[in-house]
Amino acid sequence: MKPFIRKTAYTGPLQSVVLDWAGTAVDHGCTGPAAVFVNVFAQVNVAVSTGDARRFMGLAKKEHIRQMCGLQDVAAAWKKQHGRLPDEADVDDLYQRTAAMMVETIGRYSDPIDGVTDTVAELRSMGIRIGSSTGYVREMMDVLVPAAKSKGYHPDAIVCSSDVPAGRPFPWMCYRNAIQLGTYPMEAMVKIGDTIADIEEGLNAGMWTVGITRTGNELGMTAAEVSGLDPADLDTRLHRIDARFRQAGAHYTLETLADIMPVIHEINQKLQAGENPLR
Repeated sequence: MKPFIRKTAYTGPLQSVVLDWAGTAVDHGCTGPAAVFVNVFAQVNVAVSTGDARRFMGLAKKEHIRQMCGLQDVAAAWKKQHGRLPDEADVDDLYQRTAAMMVETIGRYSDPIDGVTDTVAELRSMGIRIGSSTGYVREMMDVLVPAAKSKGYHPDAIVCSSDVPAGRPFPWMCYRNAIQLGTYPMEAMVKIGDTIADIEEGLNAGMWTVGITRTGNELGMTAAEVSGLDPADLDTRLHRIDARFRQAGAHYTLETLADIMPVIHEINQKLQAGENPLR
């Protein structure tokens, strides 16, 4: 890695991308973790909606559970069933259940999303390295990574929330990717993900950010379910997701990772002109 001394604007090319896992690279619709959260709360006789389960997707899994317990409808259902509001001991118990269930099931949600493996190969042909970050912890990734690799997807760096002091929206996973990939400065990296937390993570790290609308958690549908939607309905939903990502600060939005190449070329042009992702 040739050192870059920050005296002037960086005008070199993009060096790395950091991809989220579920909903961005694998598991179209991010269906695996959403189902686990619903089932875990059901184990303690508290019904939660899939919408509640998806609301905090992208966060570290324990923080995700903590935030779910703070939702008004979830807290009310908990109090009705258990006679009190959920506390930190309950969060710990739910997390242990979640971790065990994720490890048991996550391999079934490891199929690369259409176009991902070809896109990764094209990025690598340009000299761009492939990093990754996730709200999953290492025990979960020990199952997911080999399952995805057997199907053709394997990034060059794999960083999860348990590898750093705190998960998203903190930038630590992106910084660790930069170290492992040998990438500097941070504006030479792009964070790509399907949740608001992904966008915030990338912005906090000083990276370009891309929100994925169709294959991820925000739409929350399998490929078959998406194909069954009325086109006008799908367009309306995607427009709303796009607007939420833009409001969160995303530099770009795309329906799928397979659409990324024009964005890569545009960012390279901006970098060459001395632009950076900070606003």
